[in-house]
Amino acid sequence: MPTTILAETAASLAELKNNPLATVAAGEGFPVAILDHNEPAFYCIPAKAYEMLIDKLEDTELAAIVESRKDQPEIEVAWDEL
Repeated sequence: MPTTILAETAASLAELKNNPLATVAAGEGFPVAILDHNEPAFYCIPAKAYEMLIDKLEDTELAAIVESRKDQPEIEVAWDEL
């Protein structure tokens, strides 16, 4: 059965075990597909890429909250009440 690999760089589990940091570095900042018996088992991504991904997910969640609340009536609050 054909498998889609969603990374330009792939490495075997053995390569990952031998030198994990070099394997991740081979992706040059992008995901590296880790293969087990020529099938993707998981993807390794550098910490900065993961942090950027999480930030984008949080932004998407916040945008959805803003969108859902945009038609709600405004609530008047005095500065002294804060």
